[in-house]
Amino acid sequence: MWQEFKQFALRGNVVDLAIGVIIGAAFGRIVESLVGDIFMPIIGAISGGLDFSNYFVPLSKNVTALSLPEAKAQGAVLAWGNFITVAINFAIIAFILFLVVKAINRMKRAADAKAEAAKKAPELPADVKLLGEIRDLLRDRRSV
Repeated sequence: MWQEFKQFALRGNVVDLAIGVIIGAAFGRIVESLVGDIFMPIIGAISGGLDFSNYFVPLSKNVTALSLPEAKAQGAVLAWGNFITVAINFAIIAFILFLVVKAINRMKRAADAKAEAAKKAPELPADVKLLGEIRDLLRDRRSV
């Protein structure tokens, strides 16, 4: 049983998947920071400091707080502003990932085109091949 597990765990697909998940999580944190620390402050500055994340509708009469964390502690709230913030973050992250995938595909196409061009190197015409053989024979004759 241990041998089977070891064979499964070390199979290429599982290792590749694990590496992909780890890199994906790290890339996710980078994009999250890009959105939260760079794009959202710019959007806030353009919109006059508007921050949707603190907008909510109290669903209980007990909720009297003015900030979302305090309101959640007091009772049920409909945090519609937080939803809008998360939706904007998602749209920005999706667009950034689109640009990354587009760039990777462009590089991949360029590499494939280069490999295809090298693969399709024009074959020498028969007369050029024949002249090359004659040259090689003359060179061999002189060295004798």
